[in-house]
Amino acid sequence: MYTLYGTQGSGSAAAEAGLTLAGLPFREVRASQWEPDSAQAELLQHNPLGQIPTLLLPGGGVLTESAAILIHLGLAHPASGLLPSDEGARAQAIRGLVYIAANCYSAISIIDYPERWCADPDEATNARIRAGARARLHHHWGLFAEQFPATPFLSGASLGALDLLAAVVSRWSGARAFLREQRPAFFATLQNIDTHPAVAAVFQRHWPG
Repeated sequence: MYTLYGTQGSGSAAAEAGLTLAGLPFREVRASQWEPDSAQAELLQHNPLGQIPTLLLPGGGVLTESAAILIHLGLAHPASGLLPSDEGARAQAIRGLVYIAANCYSAISIIDYPERWCADPDEATNARIRAGARARLHHHWGLFAEQFPATPFLSGASLGALDLLAAVVSRWSGARAFLREQRPAFFATLQNIDTHPAVAAVFQRHWPG
């Protein structure tokens, strides 16, 4: 059985949705850096960065980074549909997963913790860093929407790993509001992913209402 470290409303929702879509049994452990009453010490034993999701594999070993977790699950369980079976489509799905991790997730980290990226910052500096990173984040989502059209899902004919990561990471830092206004077709795709019967319960639990 897999063991997933994460918490409500966090990036661990993508890994949870991936495990759920693949029909894989897993145990959840509530842990995060911002919840003192969670399994922080246990999480740090497996991932010194203390980041979630962190996934323990059934045969031993640790996986971190949402994109890496979803790619591994898709490759290890090809019947899950997490990654397309067609080689070309699979390559594009992997490209999209890494794009989100490198360009969107990274910007959110700066928005959330600007003080980590500037020596001796003050509040005004932090505000400027947040504003610039947020604008860049929205720009990256706009480019993503243009490069990864839904057919009818981002992963192709059926729901897959790329859909799950996009649906989770787009929930933060005003990205959904930007996409609703600037990329309405892509925003509608995200809504279709949110309500897909296979994973709707996962997203509803993480983001009630």
